[in-house]
Amino acid sequence: METDPSPLADVRETVGELRALYRSAEARAARLRLLIQASGDLSAATGADLDSAIAANAQKAAHFAGFKDGKVTTDPKADGVALIAPGAEGRRVGTLILTREEGAGASTSEEDQEALGTLAQMIATAMDRGAREAERDRLLARLRDREAQLERTVSRLFSAQEDERRYVSRELHDGVAQTATALLRRLEASVEGSHPQHDDLPAIAKGLVQELRQVIAGLRPVVLDDLGLCPAIERLASDLQGDGYQVRTDIPDATTFSRPLATGLYRVAQEAISNIKKHAGGPCAVDITLNYSEENGRGMLTIRDHGVGFSPDRDARPERGENVGIEMMTERMLALGGSLSINEANGGGVCVRAKIGSA
Repeated sequence: METDPSPLADVRETVGELRALYRSAEARAARLRLLIQASGDLSAATGADLDSAIAANAQKAAHFAGFKDGKVTTDPKADGVALIAPGAEGRRVGTLILTREEGAGASTSEEDQEALGTLAQMIATAMDRGAREAERDRLLARLRDREAQLERTVSRLFSAQEDERRYVSRELHDGVAQTATALLRRLEASVEGSHPQHDDLPAIAKGLVQELRQVIAGLRPVVLDDLGLCPAIERLASDLQGDGYQVRTDIPDATTFSRPLATGLYRVAQEAISNIKKHAGGPCAVDITLNYSEENGRGMLTIRDHGVGFSPDRDARPERGENVGIEMMTERMLALGGSLSINEANGGGVCVRAKIGSA
């Protein structure tokens, strides 16, 4: 008597289906564990740890997909899985390179490929976040540096302002005040009837007026407001030539400067020429050049004398307070975003360079 084999066949078929479903469920669970672990690792990592987490997950992605090795590169031309940062612009931040063993095959399951793409997107997001954080840290560091620089500059400006006020105070006290006092004494003596010689009174009064005009010009030169920087520097050069110096100038005829820049460069020229008269050892050759580009805002004022140079018994860079003029020149250039250098020139003499921009 024959038996019907169909019940046994049905059982075997059911067991096969269950096993297939079990393997499928295991595969899905493995993919889910991989993605959850990768998400946690990449989200928690920062700085150098983020680079390590990206490298580790690139390796996991390779092993999951049946490859021997996996690594991430920022080379946009590299062959591999494109890593696209989130956002509408679709910016590529790197490439996931997967290397398989010789003769080995990689997983071609549609679900595995989908999981690999999700993991690649996680890595791309982490790379984009890391780049943005690095850029943010760089900008914050730059901002802190700028704030510290601004604080130092403001402090120096206040100090320079006070130094300049003391300088003007000394000039008034030692010059105009003394002359005015002498004139007052003679006038008082004349009123009291002591009959001193009055022939020198006009000369004293004239000298007082000249000293006052010099102080006023030092506070704000009229020629700078009326004619501009280039003619004002030419006037300084002409006055220096009148004192016996051989002055050579190379100054543009028509260049437009902002008022702060014109004032700053004029003050540098004014102080440099004053120092030449004091320290060059007498009339000598002097070269004055001014170069400036209105397009890029870069330029340089150079004043070089051929005098005795720095005195050997003193430092080339005076201590604070020893030379208020040099300090004020330096502060002015810093405030304008430039720089000032004062060096002994080749062949003797001193060279003053005031740079604007990246000249």
